[in-house]
Amino acid sequence: MKTVKKVIFWSLVAFTMIQFIPVDKTNKPVDAKVNFVEAGKAPEKVRTLLKGACYDCHSNETVYPKYAYIAPVSWSIKSHINEGREHLNFSVWGTYNKDLKESMLNKSIQTIQSKTMPMPGYIVYHKEANLTEAERSLLIHYFEEMLKSKTY
Repeated sequence: MKTVKKVIFWSLVAFTMIQFIPVDKTNKPVDAKVNFVEAGKAPEKVRTLLKGACYDCHSNETVYPKYAYIAPVSWSIKSHINEGREHLNFSVWGTYNKDLKESMLNKSIQTIQSKTMPMPGYIVYHKEANLTEAERSLLIHYFEEMLKSKTY
């Protein structure tokens, strides 16, 4: 019993200590001229879907939930956001070259079709990100039209 109490005590001490390891949750400023939904004048429905299902991880407009301030959860969330922004950052869309934009749109279509995005774990806490088939089809159609018309 004494050992169990020590383990619990030191676990609580460790948990408390890791709360002092900061995670930078500062979003970079967003320039509307290069932001995907602003620069591309996305329709309101597309804008709403992207902001609700994609922008937390794929833009500089992340809205951190309350649980994102508790370590080690905060570390995992920040890691996912960093990785998401590396693959695609809608906030800097206008700075990408034509080939990269084309590739990103194609990959976006594939991930929406295969339902790998939004991530299932994200959907659990963000119901607005749980896209219906019609919403998925709308985004896919929008991206396909951009590719066809080369308006990216």
